[in-house]
Amino acid sequence: MGFSIGVLGSGLRERRGARDLRPGARRRSRTPEGTAVAEYTGLWGWDVAPGARVVRSGGRTRCSCGTAACPTPGAHPLPGGARVPAGAALDEACRAWARTPGATMLLPAGRHFDVLEVSEQSGLRALARLERMGLPLGPVAAAPHGRCWFLVAPGAADAMPALLYRTGWDDTGLDLRCLGAGAHITAPPSDHAGLGPVRWVRPPGLGQAPVLPEARLLLGTLAYVSHRSAALRLPSGG
Repeated sequence: MGFSIGVLGSGLRERRGARDLRPGARRRSRTPEGTAVAEYTGLWGWDVAPGARVVRSGGRTRCSCGTAACPTPGAHPLPGGARVPAGAALDEACRAWARTPGATMLLPAGRHFDVLEVSEQSGLRALARLERMGLPLGPVAAAPHGRCWFLVAPGAADAMPALLYRTGWDDTGLDLRCLGAGAHITAPPSDHAGLGPVRWVRPPGLGQAPVLPEARLLLGTLAYVSHRSAALRLPSGG
């Protein structure tokens, strides 16, 4: 299921109530982008940071941050961009987002959630397994550069080495990592690195902050599927 500003926006409007729908000058500052930001801050209690985007001109591309040799064009926070804090209501989010027109939406990891990242192929296979097993799951997103992001309870990045050791996957060279404090993921439906939009594979539920699982509950399955996918890609005799 994809991210739908219209559907999620209706849930936000219900929570605001009729008093916030009266006409006035405030509404003129509201944009689809600001509304989407407010859904993250107001519905799900996450911070949102403005991110750089890829700009195309005359057949060439560049990062909107202005750095000529940007190492991660369109995939990092804007220098000096202020986060919109968790809990910000619609008008507050729209006013804040208007200061960085055209920015992508980034979700900072480490405070409200950490992120287990694997290849999209491995992530979708693991997700199907986890759902069959009835294990608790949080939101899952797929990015256009072939990566899959599982949102888990914060603290996973610090515990990752010990968790991998306990499950026996600490020395297998897995295509699996955990993003914590200082890292960001691109929020659906923003564009990631000029490659296209990020999408929800398993979106947050409407009307309440998602309950995020502990990383240890998902790690064994993600590690197994990641290892298996890598083995299947090896050439015969490799």
